[in-house]
Amino acid sequence: MTTAVSSAASSAAQSNLPPAASQKTSGLTSDFETFVKMLTAQATNQDPLQPMDSTEYAAQLAQFSMVEQQTHTNTLLEELQSQLGLSTMAASMTALSGWVGMEARAVAPGYFDGTNPITIAPNPAAAADSVTLVVRDSNGTEVQKIDLPVSADLYEWDGLDSDGTPLETGEYIFSVESHEGDDLLLEEYAEIYFKVNETQMQGSEVGLVSEGGSVVLASSVSALRDPKG
Repeated sequence: MTTAVSSAASSAAQSNLPPAASQKTSGLTSDFETFVKMLTAQATNQDPLQPMDSTEYAAQLAQFSMVEQQTHTNTLLEELQSQLGLSTMAASMTALSGWVGMEARAVAPGYFDGTNPITIAPNPAAAADSVTLVVRDSNGTEVQKIDLPVSADLYEWDGLDSDGTPLETGEYIFSVESHEGDDLLLEEYAEIYFKVNETQMQGSEVGLVSEGGSVVLASSVSALRDPKG
C-alpha cells in the first residue's frame, strides 16, 4: 500500500544549555557588580560640600537593574525556544526512524543492483502525445532512452540494455521528456521509489539514506509504501 506524505521536519536534541547563554549571564553579573562598586566608590569619595544627588543615584541604579532584568528575561526566552525546537526535531527524528526499510518516492538517484527493477513515477505534460524516459549514469552520461505510454502509471525499469544485458550496478538518474509532435514540451526529473536504509540529520531536516548512499530530504518525499506489499 502506498501512503501519501506531505512534509517532514527535524535536528539532534541536546540536553545542556548553550554555553553562550551562561557566558552572557556571567558577563551581565560582572558588569552589574562593577557598576555598584563604582557608585559606592563615588558615594564614598564625594565632596561633602557638593554631595551626590541621591535621586540621580537611585535612578541610575534602577535603570541598570531594569536593563539587566530585561536581558536575563530575553536569555531565558531564547533558551526556552531553543529547547522547544530541539524537542520538536527530536520527536520528528524518532517518528521518521519508522521509515527505515520502507520505500519512499521522491526525485532521487535510483540504485540498480543488477537484478531488481527500479519503480519510476513519470508525470508527463497533459498536452504530450509521446513520452520518453531518459536514463543517465552517476556521471550524467546518457545510457538509455525508452518510449513510455502517455500516462502517469508507474513504470518498472529493469536495467537491461537493448541486448538484454544488465547495466552496471550503481546509481542512475531518470528524467522524462514530454513531446508534442517534434516539439519538446517539458523535460523534468522523475520521481522514483527507493528503499530507506537510514535516517540522519541534515542541518535542521531529516535526511533519508538510500541503498546507493544518496541522501534525500524527508520533506521532498511525496509517498511511502511497504516493499512487502
